[in-house]
Amino acid sequence: MYESFYGLSAKPFQLKPDPSFFYGSKGHKRAMAYLEYGLSQGEGFIVLTGEVGAGKTTLMRNLFRRLESDKIVAVQIVNTHIDSNDILTLVAAAFGLPYAKTSKAALLLEIEQFLQRCDRQGKRVLLVVDEAQNLTSETLEELRMLSNFQTENAPLLQTFLLGQPEFKKTLLNQKMQQLRQRVIATYHLGPLDEQETKAYIEHRLKTAGWQNDPAIEDNAFRLIHLSTGGIPRKINLLCDRMFMMGCLEELHHFGEDAVKIVVNDFQQEFDSPNVETETNMTKQSVTDVQVDSYPAKADLEKMESRLVRMEKSVLFVLDLLKQNLSFGNAKNDFNKR
Repeated sequence: MYESFYGLSAKPFQLKPDPSFFYGSKGHKRAMAYLEYGLSQGEGFIVLTGEVGAGKTTLMRNLFRRLESDKIVAVQIVNTHIDSNDILTLVAAAFGLPYAKTSKAALLLEIEQFLQRCDRQGKRVLLVVDEAQNLTSETLEELRMLSNFQTENAPLLQTFLLGQPEFKKTLLNQKMQQLRQRVIATYHLGPLDEQETKAYIEHRLKTAGWQNDPAIEDNAFRLIHLSTGGIPRKINLLCDRMFMMGCLEELHHFGEDAVKIVVNDFQQEFDSPNVETETNMTKQSVTDVQVDSYPAKADLEKMESRLVRMEKSVLFVLDLLKQNLSFGNAKNDFNKR
């Protein structure tokens, strides 16, 4: 909704990983370099870890977009709450191979034959497993066994493992020694710093056609970084809500106060109420409450002004919806003729 209000061509802070909005921070550039290095080796495992929402999937999709499809067949698995008996089924399905009511031996044969066909066509095969922290040691061992498929000169399959920080503990398990020996590169993707947070937000806005409306103060960027810890997904959540609020209240300037309002809204939505505090408050008599605790006249005027702007914005949205409905009806009438 706020895209049209601010003249944007797309929603800049969507949660869906979109490589067209990829921002190359120092960490993301280094991670991409590790991935490209690993890809150039054509063998073994590449491990990429990072906090939830750090941008691992977006990074991988950006890599996919740069791959030469006539030379590399790349597939991705994202559902990893499975046991070792199901991982081969998922791999076969990702490669477009038959898997229903198929034995493990038959699945392995199908996968091997597929890898050999790709090799004869001059193509390499890349398997990307997301959310790897959910995999058991037995499931990881099944993936390691797939890396045994090879020709006389080269392996037929390369695997990238993406996971949250705890996945590193899994790899350190004594059972994972053979897998660790096949890991040729690892990288941990950290959060954005304060300067990168500002650049990240401006990059996404400019990609969506931002013309400095709304203007954003430096102190707002600073508070966004403090509130999100520099995690891209959290930044997207906060900024998306802030821009929605700005649209409803017809704001064309964001300062520290706008960020505080959104942060407080999130805290009220997700934090449990302090029962003890509420109980103590009810025990106080009205006469015990200081006059200063009541909203000042200036605060009431601000609240009233905010409500008026919100009412105007709701009417604006309703008017847009009516226009769209009218256009749709007119289009249907035209088609009937």
